[in-house]
Amino acid sequence: MSRIVAISNRVAQPKRSKSSGGLAVGLLAALEKHGGIWFGWSGRTCSGEPGDAKLLQAGNIQYATIDINEQEYDAYYNGFSNNTLWPLLHFLLGFFSFSRANYNAYCRVNALFARKLLPLLEPDDVIWVHDYHLIPLAAELRRAGVEQPIGFFLHVPFPGFDVMRVLPCYEHILRSLASYDVVGFQTQRDLSSFFDCVTQPGTGGEVLDANRVSAFGRTLRAGVFPIGIDVDTCQKLAAEHLTDSQVERLARRIGDRNLIIGVDRLDYSKGLEERFRGYESLLVNYPAIRGRVEFLQIAPPTRGGVRAYDDIRHDLERAAGNINGRFADINWMPIRYLNRAYGRSVLMALLRLGSVGLVTPIRDGMNLVAKEYVASQDPDNPGMLVLSTLCGAAQELTEAVLVNPYDRQGVADGLHQAIEMGLEERRERHQAMLSTLKRYDIHNWSESFITALTSGHADKR
Repeated sequence: MSRIVAISNRVAQPKRSKSSGGLAVGLLAALEKHGGIWFGWSGRTCSGEPGDAKLLQAGNIQYATIDINEQEYDAYYNGFSNNTLWPLLHFLLGFFSFSRANYNAYCRVNALFARKLLPLLEPDDVIWVHDYHLIPLAAELRRAGVEQPIGFFLHVPFPGFDVMRVLPCYEHILRSLASYDVVGFQTQRDLSSFFDCVTQPGTGGEVLDANRVSAFGRTLRAGVFPIGIDVDTCQKLAAEHLTDSQVERLARRIGDRNLIIGVDRLDYSKGLEERFRGYESLLVNYPAIRGRVEFLQIAPPTRGGVRAYDDIRHDLERAAGNINGRFADINWMPIRYLNRAYGRSVLMALLRLGSVGLVTPIRDGMNLVAKEYVASQDPDNPGMLVLSTLCGAAQELTEAVLVNPYDRQGVADGLHQAIEMGLEERRERHQAMLSTLKRYDIHNWSESFITALTSGHADKR
């Protein structure tokens, strides 16, 4: 098969990243199988024009990274990608802002990616672009004469037209998506929102048979490709690292209490303050549960320098302090909030300790922590997942205890249901969710997308 050229904002280089993020795990699985290039930002900025891509070979994967001008990076990444596109795509317009200068930098950085990638391409390559940072990349490559199949996968949600039209340059974003051969989404809801946007009277697109779309003078294929996890690896890591010193210390301290665990990036889309208040409602409305549970929230910092994220950290510290001040006693602290990162192996083992996995984003494309929690559990005595209905994972893991993250009492009731659930019911629900995870795992995700991309391109020849 042809090489895969995977492109993302950041490249997880070998021996440097222990990330459990879906993009890193998913791309490595595809690249290790087929061979190819992973191209993206090096993590370094420069003062002038960036040089050519730096190459590193590891097995059958070539890692190709470029630097980005410091001012351009700030406007492209912190500015347009994370202050404009991120809140827009998550329907969180209270955090949305738009700057024409940031938008222009976003376009320039995408053009930079195209220029630096071109010398590395071979005629039979299959190009797979990832996420909202790089939406215009295919248009830049097409403008430079690239004819290879180019696919795009959006890891985050996609809004309908009433939200999308808030963006002054929304037509350029939609036109850029039409430059791809295949555009993939996490859920049917996201796909329907895309159809809604491209078929508006002012856009003039049309949905054809087999999810093909005619728009802006091109025909592309759009589809649903829910990202999965490597189930076997999660299970293995969770079981093997229970003897890690950090995990053992937590297990001893918890004792026979029920551990509620949450693991999230520090981001306003994760609904962390709402989650803390839902847990507080559990303690208020179910007083018999006090002393029997402990909530551990791991939330490593992200996107430093963006004010909204600094505000979240302070709000969570205050909320955790209020809850502990109100309910703690000498022998019990109801909530522990850890603003730091852990390696993937330790995280899987920590998830296994949880009697309840609490995953309640207020909007999320998929949320792989929910899937990792299920996979990490002991099948003989599994914990129970409490899951937001507003994330993509809820479309697959229907046997979880589903809650609305904005409903504090509903979250409290869901937590109580999960804690008091009998062993037989937990086993039945866990087995059903695990079967779904195995059927739609990370390998199914990458192979199904690549198959759609290569077959779709062949149809055009």
